[in-house]
Amino acid sequence: MLQFSDRTNELLERLNTFMDAHFYPNEEEIEAQIAEGDRWAHPPLMEKLKEKARSEGLWNLFLPESEHGAGLSNFEYAPLCEIMGRSEHAPEIFNCSAPDTGNMEVLARYGTEAQKDQWLAPLLAGEIRSAFAMTEPEVASSDATNIECRIERTGDEYVINGRKWWTSGAMSPRCKILIVMGKTDPGNPDRHKQQSMVLVPIDTPGVEVVRHLPVFGFDDAPHGHAEVIFKDVRVPADNMLLGEGRGFEIAQGRLGPGRIHHCMRLIGLAERALEKMCKRVKSRVTFGRPISEQTVTQERIAESRIAIDQARLLVLHAAWRMDTVGNKEARKDIAMIKVATPLMACKVIDWAIQAHGGGGVTSDFGLADAYANARTLRLADGPDEVHRNQIAKLELRSYN
Repeated sequence: MLQFSDRTNELLERLNTFMDAHFYPNEEEIEAQIAEGDRWAHPPLMEKLKEKARSEGLWNLFLPESEHGAGLSNFEYAPLCEIMGRSEHAPEIFNCSAPDTGNMEVLARYGTEAQKDQWLAPLLAGEIRSAFAMTEPEVASSDATNIECRIERTGDEYVINGRKWWTSGAMSPRCKILIVMGKTDPGNPDRHKQQSMVLVPIDTPGVEVVRHLPVFGFDDAPHGHAEVIFKDVRVPADNMLLGEGRGFEIAQGRLGPGRIHHCMRLIGLAERALEKMCKRVKSRVTFGRPISEQTVTQERIAESRIAIDQARLLVLHAAWRMDTVGNKEARKDIAMIKVATPLMACKVIDWAIQAHGGGGVTSDFGLADAYANARTLRLADGPDEVHRNQIAKLELRSYN
């Protein structure tokens, strides 16, 4: 039987209490504040809730390898991440939102002391936000060796030229730092040593946020996703992370936890969609009886319950593997959940939309944007096809 530690159970109780007492009652007001005026401005109520969460010790729960985090393993963090994932706004309240979580882990694991002082400290404090610039519009970025952005050493500086998109978080006025992946050694015969990652303050001359990129019409404010141009951007050589040619090494260290965190949150999102579906079908009548008594509805509720629990167990197993054998050895498990969980969430949320009728495709019930989020995660952090190929190759190795 799966059992969580006493520490996790205690945090889980406190987190659920916080969500019930402070987040859910204020969720609509947060949305209303975002809708007022500048949608990219930070909603004041969000800041108040962040202060309260921090004062109650519900802060930086994701970070296992730093004195600034809760020191939880992936397995211990999983149920907490699921609860936060029930709303797109909740993770930030606890300073556990992407891409900041991944960027903080990169800085904690690979950053110099100076880099940590300058950028990790304010990120851990929730004073600023960050973005990760990897994907490019001109190449198939699912194969990251295709990336064309150039990072060239010139004296004591690096000069960066390139175009990125889906740079999540860059629309926020609180975004102060970008982690940019590009090629420092395009001629290296080892294609996985051509890439590097460098820290670029977003206000550096030559950095231009061109536009925000909506997801199925949703702007994901106040967080957002952006297309960004880097034109002759100069940063100190000390801004290089880990060293030239180490970009893929960093990416693998970053994307493993990032992928499982996305899956954990998606389970929370699907769980909430199922709750909304059950409440809706019990309160609506068609053809003389509640929708909940229709056999097709009961089948969908049953299939949703099965699919969510299956995905949760698969994610917990992957988390346990990451904790016990490491991210590299657990790469097949991570790839499996990255395929299975978004597919599950898309199906469950789609059924919830159907149960809500026309209301399901509006913004009134939060299901349309939940679907957009889940569908996007079949592409983010690697598309299904790439993960399936990796799963098959790793499976076939055992038959050599």
